[in-house]
Amino acid sequence: MQIQQKLKDLSELVMLQHSFFSMPFMFIALLTSAKGWFGWKLFIFGVIATISARNFAMAFNRYADRKFDSTNPRTQNRPSVDGRIAPNAILFFIFVNAVIFVCISYFINALCFYLSIPILAILASYSLFKRFSSLAHIVLGLNMGLAPIAGAIAASGEIPLWSIYLCIGVLFWVAGFDLLYALQDIEHDKKEGLHSIPSVFGVTKTLWLSRLFHLLTLVFWGLFIFEANLGLWMWIGLGISILALFFEQYLVSKNFHHIPRAFFTVNAYLGIALLGFCILDLMAGL
Repeated sequence: MQIQQKLKDLSELVMLQHSFFSMPFMFIALLTSAKGWFGWKLFIFGVIATISARNFAMAFNRYADRKFDSTNPRTQNRPSVDGRIAPNAILFFIFVNAVIFVCISYFINALCFYLSIPILAILASYSLFKRFSSLAHIVLGLNMGLAPIAGAIAASGEIPLWSIYLCIGVLFWVAGFDLLYALQDIEHDKKEGLHSIPSVFGVTKTLWLSRLFHLLTLVFWGLFIFEANLGLWMWIGLGISILALFFEQYLVSKNFHHIPRAFFTVNAYLGIALLGFCILDLMAGL
């Protein structure tokens, strides 16, 4: 029973269910590179690599932000703050997931292995970046935007132009909804001297910047579909994305109490929906 509780605490620490934000885009890149099914080896390795990378990034963030999380009413009950998981245990968890990620990268291909350490450095940088720059939202977007590039490298051993477009689209998508999420912490960020766009520029400018980022998301996802020569189903998926992002912006503009719903529900389903349309598109082309 104690082991089960510890596993539950670890899952809460890294918010494991949020792997659905980036994982679908890694699979979209794998499918696009392979022009269809890419094999069970890459499927299993891809899942392990994505989860271990995200566990590393989230645990590093929780460890680095313990002081700030303890003064924020929204985050005071996190396992890293309330004592359920000791700091040394978090460090060990970070180390284990870093080793898993590097080892899995080695067994995929040489380029994945060579880039594994730089990728871990980028993943860790978000937690430190917000201490001195409001560009932390962009860095978080880059963290998740690396998923489709990693998928393309795993399948083909190279970085095609379409994967860069998909990466930039994911970057702006994540940065856009992170801006909305950060609206909850304006006063706390000001008090602690943390750099966030909402705390520096205010609510109105943040909302408009988030809308601009989501518009750029749609532009770059359109460029991805065009460059990868995908078909009608993916264009329909882009249309669904327009509706989803519009709905997300509408929810938040109406009431900030809708931020968790917009952040967790809309965005999780959006990635899964796009993956579904990618599968339909490739099946239609067979």
